Amino acid sequence: MFDRLKTKWKVNGTQLFLILCTFAVTGTLTAYISRSITSWVGFDEETFWLWKALLRIVVLLFGYQVIILFVSFFFGQFPFFWNYEKKILRWMFGRKPAFKQDPLAKDSLKQLARETPGT
Repeated sequence: MFDRLKTKWKVNGTQLFLILCTFAVTGTLTAYISRSITSWVGFDEETFWLWKALLRIVVLLFGYQVIILFVSFFFGQFPFFWNYEKKILRWMFGRKPAFKQDPLAKDSLKQLARETPGT
């Protein structure tokens, strides 16, 4: 299992260990912070469960993205996680990876659109 991860991520054994440690510390830290935020906001046992769940999900989804970069810096794995985060953020916000487009092709499409009747 670990050999497949090393191959997929193109890392060695030490880097894989540090990456897994980063995931573990980030998950624990994010859960602790989300619990602290819900109590800071004033949610307690009497608060409707849905409000607590929504707040924790928002903190977990968005806070995790920031915390993982912070933690990865201390484990020396920031470049790996920066690339990982860019992929996750593109997926979350539906952006396609940027690619270079031929400026002449773009101009020719505009010209074609102007010349096409009924558009």
